[in-house]
Amino acid sequence: MTASLITSDAQALAVAEEIAVLLRPESATRDRERRLPHAELDRFVQSGLWGISVPKAFGGAGVSNATLAKVVARIAQADASIGQIPQNHYYALEVLRVNGTPEQQQRLYAEVLAGRRFGNALAEIGTKNAHERTTRLTRDGDQLRINGRKFYCTGALYAQRIPTLVIDEQDAQHLAFVPADSHGLQVIDDWSGFGQRTTGSGSVVFDNVQVRSEDVVPFGSAFERPTTVGPLAQILHAAIDTGIARAAFEDALHFVRTRSRPWVDSGLDKACDDPLTLKSFGHLAIRLHATEALLERAGEILDRAQHDSSADNVAAASIAVAEARAISTEISLAAGTTLFELAGSQATLAEHNLDRHWRNARVHTLHDPVRWKYHAIGNYYLNDENPPRRGTI
Repeated sequence: MTASLITSDAQALAVAEEIAVLLRPESATRDRERRLPHAELDRFVQSGLWGISVPKAFGGAGVSNATLAKVVARIAQADASIGQIPQNHYYALEVLRVNGTPEQQQRLYAEVLAGRRFGNALAEIGTKNAHERTTRLTRDGDQLRINGRKFYCTGALYAQRIPTLVIDEQDAQHLAFVPADSHGLQVIDDWSGFGQRTTGSGSVVFDNVQVRSEDVVPFGSAFERPTTVGPLAQILHAAIDTGIARAAFEDALHFVRTRSRPWVDSGLDKACDDPLTLKSFGHLAIRLHATEALLERAGEILDRAQHDSSADNVAAASIAVAEARAISTEISLAAGTTLFELAGSQATLAEHNLDRHWRNARVHTLHDPVRWKYHAIGNYYLNDENPPRRGTI
């Protein structure tokens, strides 16, 4: 597959709008029937959007993080599952930027610009906490082998490479960029979440999978020093929630204007003059606009931290992103709930599938506990304590 080359922020935003318009009409049907979006993702990749975070030094657009977040939010508004699929792809590219060798960067970035997409195999279930990993990278003579099982592998089902978090024999963490067609690697479509139904976030099994040493990038060291790997991951999640919120808000507006209009027969010109309904939309609109503004602000602060990754700059970026992530969690759930309240029982009818917005928000916002973000934000402002360096903040 070949991909177009996007060269600027403005072009990235324009192309994202074009792709979103194409994705929107069948999004409810794809969710209802759990129709995996293979053709849609091919169009998405061919557009060049999967390569927009590749640095300019390696031939990419190197778009700002504010632009990257807007692109993800716009795609997630059109189809929340498709909006989430490239999240780990962009995350892996940031790990590569921060910790990869120049040779690794040149080779893997070139693959992305040519149209290859990366998935992920990071998380595991059955461990004592979310940070423990058991998937092992071991040496077998001159070769490296991976053994283990991963879950929540969003994007792996659609990927040509699967960046995989592994622990070596000294318990150091690495990210192995494993070709998806490697012998002994099995991608299992066993994702059964009631929301984000077509992300393909199932299992990946590694049975003595061989990986080249040049495809292994240090991972743990990205959190031993100030880097933007964590806030970059989190701003993408905030963008997904913001897109879900915008979709629910727009569908609520459309529903009230077109399906629930007893005032039409009365000759009123207004779409609605019910004070409680007006209050609900006003409340949602304010919080949605605040979320979008905080998302853009977080992107700008993250840009500065990428340019100068001092401890203070990275901490400021992490907190700014945490603020956007916290409010995007709240508004995505609130918008879906308000849509239920305004549409009533019609929201649950299969032909409308309006409940998908709340389902998508409820599932996606469980990715990281938002309560800890409030804790970190309060500690930062009140006690001048920088947040911990990890991928969840």
